Amino acid sequence: MLEALFTSTAIVALAEIGDKTQLLAIVLAARFKRPVPIVLGILVATLANHFLAALAGSLVAGWFDGPVFRYAVAVGFLAMAAWTLVPDTFDDDEAPAVSRGGAFLTTLVAFFFVEMGDKTQIATIALGARFHDALAVTAGTTLGMMLANVPAVLLGGELVKRVPLAVVRTVAALLFAALGLWLLLATAGVL
Repeated sequence: MLEALFTSTAIVALAEIGDKTQLLAIVLAARFKRPVPIVLGILVATLANHFLAALAGSLVAGWFDGPVFRYAVAVGFLAMAAWTLVPDTFDDDEAPAVSRGGAFLTTLVAFFFVEMGDKTQIATIALGARFHDALAVTAGTTLGMMLANVPAVLLGGELVKRVPLAVVRTVAALLFAALGLWLLLATAGVL
């Protein structure tokens, strides 16, 4: 359980740096200037989205547990490594309009839907499949999202100026690649 928690936290925290949802957090913080409801909206949206993703990964792994499926998950991690190296952008026309629901509801809805099909959600599915523990993976990926996004909400644009995103993307890609290679070697019986 701890391996699933810590691995999920590290992978998602690094993968989230410079990701579209982190850029969304910065935009929301600039628009609303209310960090607490924004952080709570990110938390609730991430818990819901990532629990469903981790559960789906865990269930699919249970149905298809075998060497072919483990190789597919390993290749998925290697693909995530490559995808992580591609920087995300966030256009102003993609930003959610300010709604009557306020900062919390706007953040909750925007984060839930922007996270759909995002690399951190795909990683959560793969982690759920790898560890067969939806709760530990959800806790870890949510912690990783919060580690990356709370500073973005609180520090906004200053953080993006100071963090070398290329280095962070490279470290995240290396983590995905290491996990993929480890799973490939373990499935092949080398480890």
